[in-house]
Amino acid sequence: METLEKQNILIIGGSRGLGLGVVEAFAARHSNVTVVARDEARLADLKARLGVSVIAGDATDPALADSVLRQVRPSVLLLNAGATPAMAPLHKQTWESFSRNWDTDVKATFHWVQAALNAPLAPGSRVLVSSSGAAIEGSPLSGGYAGAKRMIWLMAAYANGVSNDLNLGIRFQALLVRQIVGATELGHAAAEAYARRKGVSTGAFLAGFGKPLAPRDYGEFVVTALTDPKFESAQAFAIRGETGIQPLDA
Repeated sequence: METLEKQNILIIGGSRGLGLGVVEAFAARHSNVTVVARDEARLADLKARLGVSVIAGDATDPALADSVLRQVRPSVLLLNAGATPAMAPLHKQTWESFSRNWDTDVKATFHWVQAALNAPLAPGSRVLVSSSGAAIEGSPLSGGYAGAKRMIWLMAAYANGVSNDLNLGIRFQALLVRQIVGATELGHAAAEAYARRKGVSTGAFLAGFGKPLAPRDYGEFVVTALTDPKFESAQAFAIRGETGIQPLDA
């Protein structure tokens, strides 16, 4: 896509963290942005500050996914909603804490991807799903988080297969941040836990990743993925503050 101006953009989980950085990047390009999130106060602030449309709701609700997609008809759907994992080693987890990201991140992605295929979105539409570098390296202090993010990555591949089989022309792509982002609630909690495990300060632990990745920088990398033709066919992207965005083989 050559430009994002006046394109209908739907962002699920865009009221804070990395999702908010993406909202800001799209708003700066005069896209028609709609944000779905649970927190009505954050959404109201976002609407007042950036002039975006907002919808309050639970991202794991399949009825919401179906109705919002049919209402907004986005050319870009970004799935960023997710839970903060319980930070504890395996023997200290409960099944409820271990499966938290499956019940939120994976469930939400499943329903929105399925709705995008069933609506279906228009040919040429792009669906970006939020995986993680943990899908590659693992994440021993965050329960089932790494497996959930790997499943989301696989789901993008499965959805591309369906899109190709049905000749829908929708492209599904996974975004994998390859560092812990200390500027987000999730990233800060993870950094604190891993820093304690290594016996170093949180700042020293985060410094090991090199250049920090700010949410707005992440948003700019997402824009690049959508507007630079060399990224159009990739199934997944690795994103780091140090190296930017790069295609990633599954």
